[in-house]
Amino acid sequence: MSDPLITHSVRTLEPVQAEERLSNDGRWTRILVVFLRIMAVLSLLKGLYHWSVVCGIVVIDKPFEDHAMPWQATTVFFAVIDLVAAVGLWLIAAWGAVVWLTAAVSMAAVEVFFPQVYGGRTAIMVIEGVLLVGYLVLAIQSAREHPQ
Repeated sequence: MSDPLITHSVRTLEPVQAEERLSNDGRWTRILVVFLRIMAVLSLLKGLYHWSVVCGIVVIDKPFEDHAMPWQATTVFFAVIDLVAAVGLWLIAAWGAVVWLTAAVSMAAVEVFFPQVYGGRTAIMVIEGVLLVGYLVLAIQSAREHPQ
């Protein structure tokens, strides 16, 4: 058997250098990256909190099994989506921001439209709204630094 002919040069893959990429970015992009990393940590903590409720480590009023089915389903939903969002946000992936935005809007929607599930906490709605507006402002400012 003969060796195949290589008609083009072989490209080598260089390791990714996060520091170099960030140093070439503008001020708003660096702020956006820091914001996304902070949101990743918060999403991780929220996801772990929800899993601790599901596993019975943290008991709210009564054990997880004794709560109503909508409350259980909502808690499991946020346990999963918050951890997925945390990974995507930490990687600064576009899908991470989409999943985080979905989780944030879902939490606000549950609080507004289904107060019987978590109790309609106004503070959660305000916090989620402020974080969403903050993200949008930073994303727009970052996009203005890199016109295409």
